[in-house]
Amino acid sequence: MRSRLMAVCLIGLLVGPIACNKKETKTSSATGKPKLGINPNGTGNAGPDESKAPPELKKVFDYIDAHIDEHVENLQKWIQQPSISNSGEGIPESAEMVKGFFDKLGCQTTRVIDVGITEYGSPGNPVVYAKCDEGAPKTVAIYWQYDTMPVTQPDLWVAPPFEGRIIPGKDAGLPNIPRVMIGRGATNSKGPEMAQLNALMAYKQVNGKLPVNLIFIAEGDEERMDIGLRKFFQDHSDLLKEADALYAGGPSEGCVYVELTTSGTKWGRGPTVSDVHGVMKRTTDSPAWRHIHMLASLTSFDGNTPLIQGFFDNMEKPTPAQMDELKKRAANTNLEQMAKNQGVARYMSDDPVEVLKDGRFGTSFNLDGIWGGNMYAGGAGAILPNKITSKHNFRYVPKMNGPDLIKKLRAQLDKNGYKDVEIKLIGDVPWSRGSSSDTDISNAHKKAGELLGVTADRNGPFMMASHYNFLGEDKPLGVSQAEATGGYWPSYLFADGEVGQKVGSISIPMGMGARGGQGGRAHAANEYYAVEGSKWDNGMAGAEKLVAASMYYYSQITTVPPKPKTSAASK
Repeated sequence: MRSRLMAVCLIGLLVGPIACNKKETKTSSATGKPKLGINPNGTGNAGPDESKAPPELKKVFDYIDAHIDEHVENLQKWIQQPSISNSGEGIPESAEMVKGFFDKLGCQTTRVIDVGITEYGSPGNPVVYAKCDEGAPKTVAIYWQYDTMPVTQPDLWVAPPFEGRIIPGKDAGLPNIPRVMIGRGATNSKGPEMAQLNALMAYKQVNGKLPVNLIFIAEGDEERMDIGLRKFFQDHSDLLKEADALYAGGPSEGCVYVELTTSGTKWGRGPTVSDVHGVMKRTTDSPAWRHIHMLASLTSFDGNTPLIQGFFDNMEKPTPAQMDELKKRAANTNLEQMAKNQGVARYMSDDPVEVLKDGRFGTSFNLDGIWGGNMYAGGAGAILPNKITSKHNFRYVPKMNGPDLIKKLRAQLDKNGYKDVEIKLIGDVPWSRGSSSDTDISNAHKKAGELLGVTADRNGPFMMASHYNFLGEDKPLGVSQAEATGGYWPSYLFADGEVGQKVGSISIPMGMGARGGQGGRAHAANEYYAVEGSKWDNGMAGAEKLVAASMYYYSQITTVPPKPKTSAASK
């Protein structure tokens, strides 16, 4: 029997493929390539109860289940296109790629807009704008970022960061997730955004049109303090004037970013023109050592408390009710496991209450990076640098002010004897409290969750996936959108609630409610997005179903009259 099988296989090599193994590789009849075989319902193979779904939605859900392999491949192709805003790598190509997504969706207007020079003196990356007129009464704005962080530690990745490889979760240290896609931007934020686009494409495919009109705003500067998007809102807010709501959003902390530079030229000591040979340290002052001592003068010995006079002025502290919520959560918090999930040895405090409070309502002064002189790892090479630069972000909360913090930094440097140290303001993202969670768009999210059996209590308030739940808890704090912070994004440009600074003319409610999908390790090695979850709602298909249901219910819930629409199709 064995010899006969071998003979058949040899013949197969000559005349065509013959199955010579008991295990067959599933292939797509359309393309001939192997199927991914993604289970939309996860390893439990138990999908949501869709029996109460309106026929319009049920058709969308069925389409998503049938096409989930293609949807995952859409994300794979996007991740394969680098889009690193810090270096500019792939940014023009990515902007055009995103425009192509909106063209494929059928948006009548799609534009890549050059925003020009920003107020910080640097050019902003393009903003991709699209308007999809479905002839609907209501219009939903959708915010995207198409840029990602750089890859700083490539040797630590289990798969190349721009391959979009799909691997078992256990191979990436995620034993509870069946299959994940590894790649820069997987969770921050291409995975969640592609889930949105896939859901919208599916909805239009089976129903002919979407239940709402759409306005997309996709920026390429999120990892550069949103400097280009801020300029866009200053110049082009009118392009969003018909938007009735932002699909998804949430509150934001403030963040201001600076570079500090110490140079022999400004100091008047040490090398003044260029780096010099390291032997010169025997006789010459070092700008590098001056920079290190300057930085040390700005924080406590442990580096955790800024020593900048007036830094904590105007800082709002948690209310008694918020502290009660923190204490309830802390009672069930395992700090050791949380730290492991986040890839850190331990937190500054061993008290769960303090850790949760700092993570939601705290401030920080971080050293993000430093460079100058001999930057080559290993080997040697004697250098006395003539200039050292360090990068810093200040995280702040209501009612603090970013530019005011930089003025206080300048005053402290001068007081400490470092008047020669230069400060370059890279950008500022003011804080936002967001809006009420009792809005049509938030209630649509909640209704979608209820339909599919995902409760707001389980998932808490909806926030941008890349800025959600920094501490790695199983679920976020039970606080309202108007109260929570933790991670910055340009909420202040959209929000109809209180903001640290108003830029532009847009003021709309932001969607809060149940969410699906799962991802993590933003800004870190082995960033991932779960393409197949342990259950239906933490995989990509589940995320798409919640998007489709939220859009449907928003079209059905109208307590606030929609804004007038100017397009002919909506008259």
